[in-house]
Amino acid sequence: MSIELCPFCQIIRGEAPYHRVFEDETTIAFLSNRPVNLGHTLVVPKKHHENIYQMSDEEIAHIFMVVRRVAEAISKALAPQGIRIVQNNGEAAGQVIPHLHVHVIPMDRQMLAAHGDIREAIALESAARRIRRFV
Repeated sequence: MSIELCPFCQIIRGEAPYHRVFEDETTIAFLSNRPVNLGHTLVVPKKHHENIYQMSDEEIAHIFMVVRRVAEAISKALAPQGIRIVQNNGEAAGQVIPHLHVHVIPMDRQMLAAHGDIREAIALESAARRIRRFV
């Protein structure tokens, strides 16, 4: 997939809508448009890397510092019982978009499908606003 067609690069360039949770000079975090649970956030490097093997040690360290920061914010904002952190490399591993991203997913035993249609824009923006307060 070319950088021009990459959905995450489109978000980074401001060409696609998203619900921002955090942003700095090299990283952006936003709510997933296919969330497992309310607050499911993707942490993405602004520089297009298809997978973790294309990143420097410094870039990987920074991404995971942001992941921890986002996970802590989700914990404070939504008070889930746990947080699942997932990073897939390659289609066989479940990577759908070939731009490195880390899923930060709040988890509760009863959380799955407990929020109705969590893709609703109002619910997403409300969750993003709550999480941003703590990032």
